[in-house]
Amino acid sequence: TDEHLDLDDGRWEDIHVVTGALKLFFRELLEPLVPFGHFDKFIAAISRCIRDLVFSLPPAHHDTMKVLFRHLSRVIEYKEENRMSVQSIAIVFGPTLLRPASEEGNMAMHMVFQNQVVEHILNQYGYIF
Repeated sequence: TDEHLDLDDGRWEDIHVVTGALKLFFRELLEPLVPFGHFDKFIAAISRCIRDLVFSLPPAHHDTMKVLFRHLSRVIEYKEENRMSVQSIAIVFGPTLLRPASEEGNMAMHMVFQNQVVEHILNQYGYIF
């Protein structure tokens, strides 16, 4: 609406209130910000891009990655016994397998992306390799 909202008002000091309101707004839209018709295209773009990047690696890196991720996929098959889910494996291996040349920048953000890349490769192992 055209209602004026004063974000300097004390009611908005808690960032969680603002974040919660923003999430609620987007969650209640009839169609998400990324329209339903584009969902599969976004997922396909991510998958295709990661797959192309994996194939662009030097052969020794690609082949080692294939063997390692095949093994990690088998570890995940036994997650009920070993408590190593896709997310757990990604947290453990993300920062080790994928890291910037220098530690400058937002390390927390790097870690999120590192984990997401490893998780995606694990989830899409059959398509990527």
